Amino acid sequence: MKRLKWPAWMPVDPYILLLLGTVGLAALVPARGTSADVASGASTAAIAFLFFLYGARLSTREALDGLKHWRLHVTVLACTFVIFPLLGLAARGLVPVFLTDPLYQGLLFLTLVPSTIQSSIAFTSMARGNVPAAICAGSFSSLVGIVITPLLAAALLGSSGGFSADSLLEIVLQLLVPFLAGQLTRRWIGGFITRHKKVLGLVDRGSILLVVYTAFSEGMVQGIWHQVSPLRLGGLLIVEGVLLALMLALTWYGSKALRFGREDRIAIQFAGSKKSLASGLPMASVLFGAHASLAVLPLMLFHQMQLMVCAVIAKRRSHDPLPEETAELSAPGSAAASRTSVGTAPRSG
Repeated sequence: MKRLKWPAWMPVDPYILLLLGTVGLAALVPARGTSADVASGASTAAIAFLFFLYGARLSTREALDGLKHWRLHVTVLACTFVIFPLLGLAARGLVPVFLTDPLYQGLLFLTLVPSTIQSSIAFTSMARGNVPAAICAGSFSSLVGIVITPLLAAALLGSSGGFSADSLLEIVLQLLVPFLAGQLTRRWIGGFITRHKKVLGLVDRGSILLVVYTAFSEGMVQGIWHQVSPLRLGGLLIVEGVLLALMLALTWYGSKALRFGREDRIAIQFAGSKKSLASGLPMASVLFGAHASLAVLPLMLFHQMQLMVCAVIAKRRSHDPLPEETAELSAPGSAAASRTSVGTAPRSG
């Protein structure tokens, strides 16, 4: 029996459809009362387990080896945790014309989230870029983000996001401690995780769906979705499209100005222009509480937008000639030139 595959022409990530379906389920059948308490407890446990798996998967040796390419990683981190937040702060001027204040808070939180790992690697590989650099850059960003994102959120969002010393302590206990536990136990469970990565990948995604259901259920019960209109959602999409375009341009042309090679520029563009849904959702659920559903809405929309746009860019870059190929074709005595001359030479007799 053949396995059904998602059509290659379909621009929407099937997982995004699952996320939207989960949002719809929370709108129709939100968790209330005791069921809400059970869902909240299960969501907390799922988040802790998710970050435990992140810690167990990250190879300490690979991370240390990746430090050798420190200029690239510093560039990606600067894009993720400096340039993105500055653009987020600049978007404050769009309130209330394009965005409501709650949507802006979600947009600003989006700019504070770490970069992705899986999609950065996939697109870098597709575009024939520096894949090892993309692996390390995404891993470093996720690791740094566990600490930096809550601190930036506390500094930039402040009381509007419901932050306190207790929420920061909760981040440490729920995210950082499981991550460190995963790192410490990697030597014993790393092989098991590698052998069963597909199954554990489903656990990852299932955990995120549970977090989404819990957050949006709480939002429905609190009635905060009445604050969002289709016109405001359209404004949010326009703002996010401009944000993504700016970051794609800055990472590509900025890395060129810093004299990075083609392969490194590809890794910087795909790792430095993305935001992680997997990391952002659990953090938002801890930091925003009942308002997490509005806080993660901009992140969910941006996540799908970046996948669609970067897929097109990666496909186009995959057809670009590599520097060595260009040099070979332009060399006077190259094999390609010889073949051309042979193919075009007139036949005798």
